[in-house]
Amino acid sequence: MIKHFFIFFLCIGLISCSIRSTSHTEIENPNVVFIIVDDLNDYQGIFGGHPQAKTPNIDKLAKSGVAFKNAHSNVPVCSPSRNSLFTGVYAHESGDFGWTKHFEQPTLKNNKTIMEYFSENGYYVAGSGKLLHINKKEYWDEWGVDINNYGPLAFNGEEPVGHPSVPEPFRSIGPIDGSFAPLSDIPVFPENESKGKQTGWLYTRGKLDFLKYVDESNRDLLPDEMHAKWAAEKIKALEEKPIEQPFFLGVGFVRPHTPLYAPKRFFEMFPLDEIELSSFKPEDAEDTYYKNIYPAKMKGLRYYQTLKESYGGDAVLGLKHFLQAYLACVAFVDEQIGKVVDAIDNSKFKDNTIIVLTSDHGWQMGEKDYLFKNSPWEESTRIPLVIRSPKVKSDSEVTHPISLIDLYPTFIDLCNLSGDYKINELGGSLGGHSLAPFLSNPKTTSWGGPSGALSMVGNGLNKEDVMNQTYSYRTRDWRYIRYMDGTEELYDHRVDPYEWTNLVEDQKISSTKEKLKREMFAIIEN
Repeated sequence: MIKHFFIFFLCIGLISCSIRSTSHTEIENPNVVFIIVDDLNDYQGIFGGHPQAKTPNIDKLAKSGVAFKNAHSNVPVCSPSRNSLFTGVYAHESGDFGWTKHFEQPTLKNNKTIMEYFSENGYYVAGSGKLLHINKKEYWDEWGVDINNYGPLAFNGEEPVGHPSVPEPFRSIGPIDGSFAPLSDIPVFPENESKGKQTGWLYTRGKLDFLKYVDESNRDLLPDEMHAKWAAEKIKALEEKPIEQPFFLGVGFVRPHTPLYAPKRFFEMFPLDEIELSSFKPEDAEDTYYKNIYPAKMKGLRYYQTLKESYGGDAVLGLKHFLQAYLACVAFVDEQIGKVVDAIDNSKFKDNTIIVLTSDHGWQMGEKDYLFKNSPWEESTRIPLVIRSPKVKSDSEVTHPISLIDLYPTFIDLCNLSGDYKINELGGSLGGHSLAPFLSNPKTTSWGGPSGALSMVGNGLNKEDVMNQTYSYRTRDWRYIRYMDGTEELYDHRVDPYEWTNLVEDQKISSTKEKLKREMFAIIEN
């Protein structure tokens, strides 16, 4: 009898140790769900960028994790931002300011993407949607939906074009940036239709694969809906048929990138006559130097003027139409994010999975006569960032300025990754610092990183001289900008959160400007 009891308790002990060991392994190597959204600025309830934004799922996720309220893009335009984020290398070190494929860029081709690094550390790596600007399927153990992420496009029977409901000349900008409409507004082109040419919503350039739309309840899915569905199903499949390794699941959503198309019900959330422009001040560009440095043909300046012209010279009316579509697309993508997060929360992975949500850069909504990304100001650089980790306290906020460059070392830290992040010695160095200290103590004053976040305007020119670029440096209280010709701007965020008043000529704060300049160049020259 005693012998039997001894064996019984020995077995219980072994089972208990096994359970503790499994739990420890899950904590040491947690699963990761990484969600990145294209062109998403701070228009979410939790980040306070626009009072009418409807983002219940992002807000809920932020309440369950840590919201970084002062997070910024390092290069506020798609390709170089993502190249930097996924390799952990600052653009000023790599020289990548334009649209070079990361695997062809002289420096970055010698660095491992974070997916490769996770894979080398034993993770199962799966993804779908727009993650890297140019994807390589060999980075992934499993790739999701293959489709044009920017679709559908308005198709006139011959080629994709700007949506016919958008007034000219804005429509002539093209099928991507010159288009916004609810999905129910099916593109109609009578002249070509009378010739027997098929028109309507086209998924992909060069292929006649049309999106079927009968009504809101009888239509094909949009690409972002496909990616959300795939991710939710993949999480369920991993739960039902477990793998013997942790997973990294990447999901990239395109909306609110242009064209701003979404189902009608999302447009109906934002009646046009109730739209409020976000912190819009006419003629706010008068004390800036951007127009002197960049030609008027630069997209942001040109798009604003073209939109204004398209609505009879009424910039406010034009911006309300555009903003309605943008808010609709933000609400739409919020719903897709909710599907992915709910799939984790309703699975056995909830307590051992890190969820990271962010964007590649923001978007300027007419401020400073500018309608686009790729500017040195707050609306273009500021992004949402939420990290939910099973190790940290939820419903916390971090106000210290950080940036996307910090995500690569944060993943290394939280997931205990090891090995060389370079392919060879020609690779660039990791530029960021782990955000783990902020997860433990959101108000910490001691972490390895700088006092501010560095952004670089990608002007499409991969120039070797790092001084011949435009830099923007955001601290807790200030933004300092140095243009490529040496001209400067300075904004005091304590009293001027919308950067309306350029203080660079104020001699009373010249010492502050010089201090910010030194801090900024300490990062650049490091």
